[in-house]
Amino acid sequence: MWLYIFVTIMKLSYRTIFYVLIAVIGFAAVSCDDEEEIFSPKPRGYFRINFPEKKYRLYDSICPYTFEIPIYATMNQDKHNGAEPCWLNLEFPKYRATVHLSYKVVNNDIGKYLEDAHQFANKHQVKATGLDEIAVLRDSAKVYGLVFDIAGNTASAVQFYLTDSTQHFLRGALYFNSIPNIDSLRIVVDFIKKDILHLINTTTWKNGVATALNSKKEKSKG
Repeated sequence: MWLYIFVTIMKLSYRTIFYVLIAVIGFAAVSCDDEEEIFSPKPRGYFRINFPEKKYRLYDSICPYTFEIPIYATMNQDKHNGAEPCWLNLEFPKYRATVHLSYKVVNNDIGKYLEDAHQFANKHQVKATGLDEIAVLRDSAKVYGLVFDIAGNTASAVQFYLTDSTQHFLRGALYFNSIPNIDSLRIVVDFIKKDILHLINTTTWKNGVATALNSKKEKSKG
């Protein structure tokens, strides 16, 4: 039998043998591709962000509060219609992010401000996948409040309020000047959230200034 096969092959032309080999190799390659090819899509990538070192400076103005802010952020007056003197914007230009700060003098109306703060945070529940509340209890500085950590593709990922319950009420909310996309913004949110927590942990009240601010407000109403 082997002799018969050998004789048959020898009778074939070199050209025929070449075509047979090409066909066999091609069939083997196709067979391997069918068995081993597995489609694996690559995850969507985002630009790498190099964050600056965490360094802070004291922010102290004519307003009834002080705190520390990062050196890579700028503080500007809120110029929207209806903004009050101590409503400020802590801006992070590199990340197109702003922490909007609004201040109210408490005059037996703390309940209204607390309710408003919760409503502002809860309105993001429609698109949120979760909302965690972190209590702020700093007895030595008489600073109390809540931090709202809002997960999901929401317009605001972090909000908070601080108060001493008798004179001061400070509210903050983080917003980005871009369409919410938590997949790309999460690392930036986490970075800025540390700055927000540092601001909260360094906040102090200036009681005399609050009294003067309230008196000025009452006179303007009269």
